[in-house]
Amino acid sequence: MTGTRGPVLDVAFVTAALGPRLRHPAAPAFTHNPAHNLPARTRFDRAVVDSREVRPGDLFVALPGDRVDGHDYAAAAVAAGAAGVLATREAAIEGVPLFVVDDSLAALQDLSAAWRAALPLDVVGVTGSVGKTTTKAIVAAVLGAKYRVQANPLNYNNEISVPLCLLELKPETQRAVIEMGMYTTGEIALLCQWAQPRAGIVLNVGPTHLERAGSIEAIAEAKSELVQALPADGVAILNVDDPMVRGMVGLARSRVMWFGTDDPAEVRATDVVSHGAEGFEFTLHHQGDTRRLRVRLPGRHLVSNVLAGAAAGLADGLSLRQVGDAIEALAVPTRMRVITRPDGTRIIDDTYNAQPSSMLAALDLVDEMPGRHIALLGDMRELGVASGYEHQRVGERAGEVLDALVTLGDEARTLGEAALAAGGGEIHHATSREEAAALLWTLVRPGDVVLVKGSHALGLEAVVAELERSRGPEEPER
Repeated sequence: MTGTRGPVLDVAFVTAALGPRLRHPAAPAFTHNPAHNLPARTRFDRAVVDSREVRPGDLFVALPGDRVDGHDYAAAAVAAGAAGVLATREAAIEGVPLFVVDDSLAALQDLSAAWRAALPLDVVGVTGSVGKTTTKAIVAAVLGAKYRVQANPLNYNNEISVPLCLLELKPETQRAVIEMGMYTTGEIALLCQWAQPRAGIVLNVGPTHLERAGSIEAIAEAKSELVQALPADGVAILNVDDPMVRGMVGLARSRVMWFGTDDPAEVRATDVVSHGAEGFEFTLHHQGDTRRLRVRLPGRHLVSNVLAGAAAGLADGLSLRQVGDAIEALAVPTRMRVITRPDGTRIIDDTYNAQPSSMLAALDLVDEMPGRHIALLGDMRELGVASGYEHQRVGERAGEVLDALVTLGDEARTLGEAALAAGGGEIHHATSREEAAALLWTLVRPGDVVLVKGSHALGLEAVVAELERSRGPEEPER
């Protein structure tokens, strides 16, 4: 399998990896075609589970579901160029191998684990309650100064998407950066079984998914599974500024590298200066060496993400110069967009999702920017018993920062009430996205800073699209 050219993700590899899961143990079934009429070394570039995303050379994995059954789309996937199908039952397809297994999701996971195990690369796992996707991109950019790196740009971090990421890895790749999410304990441990990380980054522990996890302690326990999975010759890269992360040090078999702004951080930032939406600067310290860096990413809250990337590079043999150069060249996408309208109004689109620490970080960014400060803030979902307290805490900060606030959602009422009690300016509550947009149009003036943020389920990106228009809803076209 490994040879001088490395492993090949082909029919032979898939057949061997799936082993007893195959209902045809000797070889895959070839619907309507004898095996000898097909290429013996059919290769697969990657695996996909959505027939709409199929490209020529893909292996389509048919996953059953409550609402959509992938088996119904196997023929469409082949028509789109899929070079093979992995399924739990026979499918009406022609001309490509059909791997029939007992459980297509478990088979996908087994296949990804076998493929990753065959590759002579190192994996960096990234977890945390907030900031995983951005940090993954930063780590990949830093490591790219020395290695051939792969990292999926999307937030692929669960029991389906992590295997898909692993099956995209190429034999020539030297480092892979894999994001790892969770709803409860045991899930990150499984992701680690498949990915086999040698380095692991834990950014923070917060109440994201608290409703499902049950307690903040359970969230910390789940995040710590990455630390516990690392080998003795690996490295746990931990945020010294987060008390829950600091508590994971005793669980590591590997060495620990601390990053943060407090001692005893081995990779440390001091003298942080914000330039608002234009980025921030800080002095990077490591083993007695320092370098002043300018980062062109919006918001000083990203200091910890950048430090995590720096620590990953320094732990993996990069020099401080290489790390610093990579950080100053960062152009990674972030969830937060800053849009400038023709009238000088700046819209901060942070609508992807919301939880307490990201809400507070967004409000801090607004506070660092000149102009009047306006916001539409929606519910933060899945906070369970902590919901009231967390909405109040964010509301108090909003009252300190904002000149006007619109809230949307039942839970956000608490946020608005806390903002008013904290001395906030004009406070309104909307019952729909349309009403929220109309309220904002009455509040916003040229040159204002407008933050839009809330849980993804609220669909606040529609409000941002309305605000991006250069004219108000009542202004006629000229």
